[in-house]
This record gives sequence, C-alpha cells and structure tokens, in this order.
Amino acid sequence: MNRYVLALDLGASSGRAMLAAYDGEKIRLREVHRFSNDPVAKDGRLYWNVPQLMREIEQGMQAAYEIAPYESIAIDTWGVDYGLLKADGTLLELPRHYRDSRTSGILKKAEESITAADLYARTGTQVMEINTLFQLICDQESGRLDDCEVMLPMPDLFAYLLTGTVSTERSIASTTQMVSAKTGTWDEELLSLFHIPHRILPEIVESGTDKGTLSPAVQQRLGLPAIRVAAVCGHDTQCAAFAAPAKTERHIFLSCGTWSLFGTELEQPVLTEQAAALALSNEVGYGRKVTLLKNIIGLWLLQESRREYARQGENYSFAEIETMARQCHEPSCYIDPDDPVFTPPGNIPQRVQAYCRKTGQHIPETPGAVFRCIYESLALKYSRALEDLEACTGAHYPVIHMLGGGVKDGFLCQLTADFCQRQVTAGPVEATVYGNAAIQLLNLNAIETPDAARRCIAASETMRNYHPGTLPASIYSKKTSKK
Repeated sequence: MNRYVLALDLGASSGRAMLAAYDGEKIRLREVHRFSNDPVAKDGRLYWNVPQLMREIEQGMQAAYEIAPYESIAIDTWGVDYGLLKADGTLLELPRHYRDSRTSGILKKAEESITAADLYARTGTQVMEINTLFQLICDQESGRLDDCEVMLPMPDLFAYLLTGTVSTERSIASTTQMVSAKTGTWDEELLSLFHIPHRILPEIVESGTDKGTLSPAVQQRLGLPAIRVAAVCGHDTQCAAFAAPAKTERHIFLSCGTWSLFGTELEQPVLTEQAAALALSNEVGYGRKVTLLKNIIGLWLLQESRREYARQGENYSFAEIETMARQCHEPSCYIDPDDPVFTPPGNIPQRVQAYCRKTGQHIPETPGAVFRCIYESLALKYSRALEDLEACTGAHYPVIHMLGGGVKDGFLCQLTADFCQRQVTAGPVEATVYGNAAIQLLNLNAIETPDAARRCIAASETMRNYHPGTLPASIYSKKTSKK
C-alpha cells in the first residue's frame, strides 16, 4: 500500500507542490501545482509576496488531496529571509527580498562591533551582507523590531500560517549567522552586540519532527482534515544534500539552481581561518550533520540574461541557450559569478561584457558568447570550490553529485566534469523534493534510517555519469593563475 506525503518546495523564482507516493521501495513524485515566485517592488524596495504564495500553497494542498489522502505536509525554501510578526500574529510588513539594497554597506558598519573573522569563528557561516543577521540589524536601526513579537525564517513562516505554531527548524536557523557553531543555540552575546532582542527568536527544533497540524481555520477553509505539518530541512539546500545518492561518506554535492551550493558532509564544523578566508560556510542538515559548502551565484546568471534578451525581443529557450553556448567557438573569457556587480537584477549580458573589458579579456559580443562565458565561469568556480574544500578538509573527493535543475543541462554537467577533473553523477533533478519527502517518511517511521532513505532515492531515479575530458591548456592556465 502506498503512503503519501506532500512536499511544498519554494525556490527564489518558482514553487511547486509535489505529491510523493512511497511503495516500500521507491518514491514516485507527481507535480500537482507549479507557480512563479515574483517579488513585489514598492517605493524602491523589494519584497516577497507572501499572501499570493500562501494562496498558491493552499491551491496545491487542495489539488493534491483530491488525488490521494496524504498524511503529512512539509515546506522548504531559500535561506536568509524572514517575516516579522506582530503580537496579534499578523505580518508587520511583507518580508524583504535578499536582493533588496538595504543591506548594502552594512557589513563595514557591523565590523565596528565585531570583525568578520570573529563572526565566522562564532557562527561558522559565510559572512554575506544578505544574511539574516545583517537584515535584522537594518530592522533594528529603523525601529521595526520595536513592534515585532517574533521573527520567523521563510519555511517556518509558511508553517506558522498553516498551523499557528511558532518554531524554527535547525537547518534554516543555521543560515542566519546567529546560531553558535559550538552550542547550536542562538548566540545571545552576538545578538546583544547589535541590540537585537533575543525575545523575538523562536525555539529551534530538529528536522524530522512535527511542527503541528493544520489549524481549524485552515482545515475549514480548505476542506482538509487535521494533517500533520512536519519540520523537514527548511533550507532547500539541505533537503537536496540529504537526497544525494552517495555510496560513500566522502562525496561532493552540487545543488545547482538559481544558486549553486557546492559542498560536502562532515561530522563537525570547520572554523579555521583558512575556511573563513575561502568563504566556506558551515550549515546544518538532517541529524545535525554539518555541510561545509560554498555559496555561488548559479543559474541566476543564465535566467536573468535570458530575461534581458527577451526584453530586447529575443526569446531563447533554455535548450537554445545550451545549444548556442555549445556552438560558440570564440576565445574563452571568464567572470567571477560572485562579483557583487552580478547580484542585482538587470542587464547581466552588458555587465558580463563590461567585466571582460575591465579585466582585459576577449569581450563576448553575441548572445552565444555571453552564455558560453557564463557556463565556463560557473564550471571554473566549481573547480576552485573543490580545491578549497579539499584544502580545508584534507580529503580527496572522487565524485561530484550534481543535483537540481542544472542536471537537465548536459553541457554544464560535462563542463563541470572537465574543469573539476572528477566524475559527475547527475541526478536527481528533483533532489530537494526527494529530500523533503524522504525526511517526512522518516518522521512517519515509514522509512527506518537516513541510509535507507538515500538508497530509496537512488532506486527511484536513473542517474547519468559524466567523465572528465582533457582540460584545455588555456583553461589550465586560468585555473592555476586564479586571477
């Protein structure tokens, strides 16, 4: 007999409701609702449209229950963003988008109270201005926290709106830069440095536990019973990392979507000066496993370039983009995907050209050349991330498990194998959803162990292997120069 759970996976550009059926050996996924996640711009600020997202979530819940009576629901999202609730339980305002410019320059100001090195040593989190800590500093300085009863990271906010219960799951809490890497609790001393009231921070709960059940109001509105809402890994990266069908403890996962998360799984955080200098981040996954990873701007560069060309009247499919890049034979040129110039929305192709001009490289003039530059720059960035991880852990990783939407792009998979000189095992595409569903099934005791869950995921999908080709001399010199 099948057992059903509903995975609600919200990314930074789209969301979906996926019904998962488990027959004791495999998990079968069925997409029942997909929707766009479009930010709202108002008065020069960028927000998440939570009311619209909740309508989409509830539509997916109803559509899925008409197909099968699922036992459990769980939500995963992107990291760092959050909602502020007032004492009456309503939102103080729409949650701010991490691409909103309000945190620009905040890191320099924050370093008047604590150095970036000390901040890393306390939290193990890569120091980035978009992190929750820095966003909350802005809220504190503006007075918004005066009227705030509780701060909830995005997956916990949606779970609250479904259940009425307040807590935050450990993996998403670990993205905030406010949790002690040594104790796993909120770092009250750090928070006091910035006058962020500890009272607004919710209890941290473990992934694979219950959040509660659908509130009576939600049950009545949607015509659903008191279904369990589980705390899976609220951070989508950790759901994807959990789903990596690795056969060995030593492996690399590359969760490739709007962002690329390149990392490995460890028992303890790495808090060294070297790890800090290399901008590696220690986050927490299922079972309190530590994932040491690099945050890299990912397919956002292709997505935003596609949108820009569409504004210019050229509508390219992603398949066409891949073909154009493959067929381009102009001299290679490279950008740093994580240069701040590429963070805001807008004309990415123009910025790519300006970057290449500024660095004295060949300037990609055609769309195909721009796409090729982005592809090869991402692969180069991945290879450097691999070198950094191996340097910090002292381990050799023979296989990269590539997960998420990037798996569908064979050109990117092969370039990653070539640039990293490692085998790339591609799949599953829906790694985040598989991880979400598998953790729910563990919570329901339908699957007994994490290892059994990974074996189940591996049996549910066909993976494709990409073997490294010869690294061209020009690329080798670029890798070793690290300009």
